Amino acid sequence: MTHSRSGRSGPARLVVLVLEDEPEVREALESDLVPFGDVARVEPAEDVPDAHAVLDEIADDGDVLALVLADHRLPGRSGTDFLVELMASREYPHVRTVLVTGQADHADTIRAVNDGGLDYYIAKPWDPDDLRAQVRRQLTEFVLRSGIDPVPHLRVLETERALEAVRRRSEL
Repeated sequence: MTHSRSGRSGPARLVVLVLEDEPEVREALESDLVPFGDVARVEPAEDVPDAHAVLDEIADDGDVLALVLADHRLPGRSGTDFLVELMASREYPHVRTVLVTGQADHADTIRAVNDGGLDYYIAKPWDPDDLRAQVRRQLTEFVLRSGIDPVPHLRVLETERALEAVRRRSEL
């Protein structure tokens, strides 16, 4: 799979990794996230090895992984396996993780929460507005927890929470 490079100068872009093996579902997720594209970078991956290639590209481009939207059922290793591995690596201490699936069983979900630090669960089929609201919420949480300046990313964040953080920082 070919991935886009950021090709932009300026602050590091926030990256949303969409890990989904079904092309039509992956494309639907990407389509629903188009409003984020002018500020955040949405990168698709069809399986775990492809997701690792995307992580390498993100690092090479100087961008920052902010959010992973992962399906559970993938060919080879599961999305839950990827999330558990990602959180165990300690390379992405503030990354937000969301399981977007209709096929994870109770044990898979518990493992994703307990071992993978899952931040949210979205059931398929999803509501596009709810998906975008959750992505906005998770990106905001990432920026606030990681200490990144929210101002360059305001258009993809929960504006009120982000501006409150800016106000608090300016008071210090």
